[in-house]
Amino acid sequence: MGIENKKKFKKFLNDFWYIVWKDESIKGWIISIIFIFLVIKLVFFPLMNLTTGTRLPLAIVESCSMYHQGNLFSDYNSWWTRHENKYLDIQLNKEEFKNFIFKNGFSKGDILFIIKAKPEKLEIGDVIIFDGGRKNPIIHRVINVTQKNEKYTFSTLGDNNDGQLSVEKEINSEELIGKAVFRIVPGFGWAKLIFYEPLRPENEKGFCDER
Repeated sequence: MGIENKKKFKKFLNDFWYIVWKDESIKGWIISIIFIFLVIKLVFFPLMNLTTGTRLPLAIVESCSMYHQGNLFSDYNSWWTRHENKYLDIQLNKEEFKNFIFKNGFSKGDILFIIKAKPEKLEIGDVIIFDGGRKNPIIHRVINVTQKNEKYTFSTLGDNNDGQLSVEKEINSEELIGKAVFRIVPGFGWAKLIFYEPLRPENEKGFCDER
């Protein structure tokens, strides 16, 4: 690259930097938004996909099926007293559940960090995200793991659901999208969900209540 070309390239970078980060005009704001969007879309998410091993490294919770009353301030003992009956048939007791990840559930609008789910390493109590053939993936807790001929199938249940959905009684390994490992930002996903709320059925709108 010649000296003249280097000068032009340096000037271009300086001008671009100014427009993206310092220009407070409408044009500057528009270019900044487009630039940030492209970086997130073309750089950040591909890197996240590669790092986590899943196509959905960040998941916004869109339902109340894992909600516990009080959310972050939920009282585990009180919650268990209200819900223990549904766990009797699957032989899960209070002390076992207490050691599970997300023992206090999570709420609509929370953002979860997802990693690749290795079927052979998934256990009862893990929270998985899977494709149930619906509009959006489902994020529920594993309540049973079955292995047959080196193939694994899973059964899940939402902490806030009275019973299982038909699509979660026998989940194949091919349907797995990932495993939730921690909550990133409680409620921050509402920044996106708010735009879709008017389109939801009445029983799915608004904030969560415990069933």
